[in-house]
Amino acid sequence: MEMVKTACFALALASSAAWAADFSLTIGNPVAVALPDGVVKKDVSMAVRAEGCADPAKVQITGVAEGNVNGARRSVPLRIVPGATAGAFAVSRDWPQQGSWVVNLTGHCGNSIASAVVPFGPKGFLRETSKFFPRAATAAEVESILTTLAGGAK
Repeated sequence: MEMVKTACFALALASSAAWAADFSLTIGNPVAVALPDGVVKKDVSMAVRAEGCADPAKVQITGVAEGNVNGARRSVPLRIVPGATAGAFAVSRDWPQQGSWVVNLTGHCGNSIASAVVPFGPKGFLRETSKFFPRAATAAEVESILTTLAGGAK
């Protein structure tokens, strides 16, 4: 009987570790998030949703736009607005139109962390070249994606 209890505990522990490892961020068009009253859709550049969090109401997401404008490196903190549905957020377009930009998003669900680095082109975010990580993106990863975007924009 004790072996069965131990096996059940080990299975539960493994399941909770697997659940935490599945925490991730997904991105979508601004229309993908229902916004609370007072938030204007035209100011939203994209939607982000937390996936795999046991309590989506407790998810926290932060973001910074990283860019190159006329040869100068810039960082702009972003407004991340919780949507009407727990775990869904709107990312405001708080950076200038000029230059090359990526959005670096980091999400927290308890002790789990996930991130997304999302390049932006003239018509909005570039889903196909976005990168998703089961941890915070490193400065080198953000810089590499921004450099590739700036090189492609020439």
